[in-house]
Amino acid sequence: MTILLASVRSADEAFDAAQAGAELIDLKEPRAGALGAVAIDDIARIVRELRVRYAVRPISATIGDLPNDALDEMTVRVLDVAATGVDYVKVGVSPGVGAVACLRHLASLPAAVVPVLLSDDGVDRELAALAAQLGFVGIVFDTASKDGRTLFDCVDVGMLADCISDARVRGTMIAVAGSLGWGDLGRIRSLAPDIAGFRGALCDARDGRGGRLDPLRVREWVRALHLGC
Repeated sequence: MTILLASVRSADEAFDAAQAGAELIDLKEPRAGALGAVAIDDIARIVRELRVRYAVRPISATIGDLPNDALDEMTVRVLDVAATGVDYVKVGVSPGVGAVACLRHLASLPAAVVPVLLSDDGVDRELAALAAQLGFVGIVFDTASKDGRTLFDCVDVGMLADCISDARVRGTMIAVAGSLGWGDLGRIRSLAPDIAGFRGALCDARDGRGGRLDPLRVREWVRALHLGC
């Protein structure tokens, strides 16, 4: 079954998403970039408050947008976010220079890091295979540019399917994200990733990903993903 990851920026949105059925709550500030970070103190507070009512609901959080070679800063941010009590720490990795070293470094950190493979120029199958080999609990295929294109506009779907299959052999969770909308539901169902992540599709259409999360849209997406089982 594909579960829904709802990216939220505040405690109010987190509770709305959880109550509406989102199975994974992802803390992210969309106005600060593709993987914009919520302030550490706010992450810690939201995690504490969520745990009171949703003790076993998994929570992830991003560390912000950093280049592949910012390894020292990545380390600090990953450890700070992990210390807030989240289940997963999401870190963007861009293909090309420094990507392999970045993945290997992230795999060495004492935290449940989930690399987000930014796939605006297509899927890097070798990088995805390495991420699975390194033992990350999960991998996300996403896009950095929020320019109206979805993940499926940017990648070869057959190649993405092969990457998902390769990772599953190793027991790695797979998530897809990247400006996904109703037009992508068929592809999501066909690929059957473990997780499908959304922000803009869960917000008022007039405001896009920077707007307020709408619990009704969360419920609609949860229902749609579950109907595909």
